[in-house]
Amino acid sequence: MTLIESLGLKALYAFDPETAHGLAIRALKMGLTPKTTPPTSDRLRTHVAGLDLPNPVGLAAGFDKNAEVCDALGNSGFGFIEVGAATPRPQPGNPRPRLFRLTLDQASINRFGFNNQGMQAIGHRLAARRGSGIVGLNLGANKDSSDRAADFATVLRHCGPHLDFATVNVSSPNTEKLRDLQGKEALSALLSGVLAANAEFDRPIPIFLKIAPDLDLGEIQDIADVARTTGISGIIATNTTLSRDGLKSAHRDQAGGLAGQPLFDKSTRVLAHLSQMLGGDIPIIGVGGVGSAQQAYDKIRAGASAVQLYTALVYGGLSLIGDIAKGLDDLLARDGFANVADAVGTDRDRWL
Repeated sequence: MTLIESLGLKALYAFDPETAHGLAIRALKMGLTPKTTPPTSDRLRTHVAGLDLPNPVGLAAGFDKNAEVCDALGNSGFGFIEVGAATPRPQPGNPRPRLFRLTLDQASINRFGFNNQGMQAIGHRLAARRGSGIVGLNLGANKDSSDRAADFATVLRHCGPHLDFATVNVSSPNTEKLRDLQGKEALSALLSGVLAANAEFDRPIPIFLKIAPDLDLGEIQDIADVARTTGISGIIATNTTLSRDGLKSAHRDQAGGLAGQPLFDKSTRVLAHLSQMLGGDIPIIGVGGVGSAQQAYDKIRAGASAVQLYTALVYGGLSLIGDIAKGLDDLLARDGFANVADAVGTDRDRWL
């Protein structure tokens, strides 16, 4: 991290977390952040669910909720980015405060509740983006919708022509009863509707499913079975957790989803079990607590074909992206892997 970046992060810590986040988005809009091409090499380039990634380090959904800075983020070193979540209609989300830093834990808790400007505004920005980077959209449902399952397909139909991939998010803990849609029958019906909408496009895109970390082995097996029967392109494991085990920070008891370092082990175990159940047939993107090259490497060796991060940027800045990608390249070379794909799942048993 450069001195300027370190000073910038300290300045942001003077503001409440949601205000600081808004300032970071504004800085990206104004071009005040460093620009860099995604680090890449023969080892880092990888192919995931039809997507050719320059490196396997992606941005998780939630940072750029309204697709305001896709091009700027594409120039920050990420191999791919995911924006949103987007719902059919705009919604304000839950009352503030709804985002909390847990500095002692290198973590955060949020209870945003899918606050976003709606698919019309988000779709317009996605259509106008100029960069060539890989961009996906996290699909959500309106809190007051009479048919939440249908909302996901509605957003996809509107925004899909401007995307490289889309993610069905039924794992946010901040919309009441949303996680109920992870049940086997409900999830199968929901995904069938989304995949039918995707099939209407001249160029169908990869469809991912984002799951919660708070699942038992039976529920993980149900997810694996549904993934196989519906034919989705991949799974993102995992979203934030409701667990509060071992936290030290003052805001540890706030309601919402916990992200960051405390999530790493829990999410990686879910990833490994899912990888074992799928037998490598469906790719998994690992997310939850990635804050270093070693942690990205651990996710890959546990069964992930690529990784995503978000909370670590709060503590490590945008330069962390390049550090992780380059460090991952070094780790792959150290252990004799020719590429990311060769390393996927090679240390899975450690997490089972």
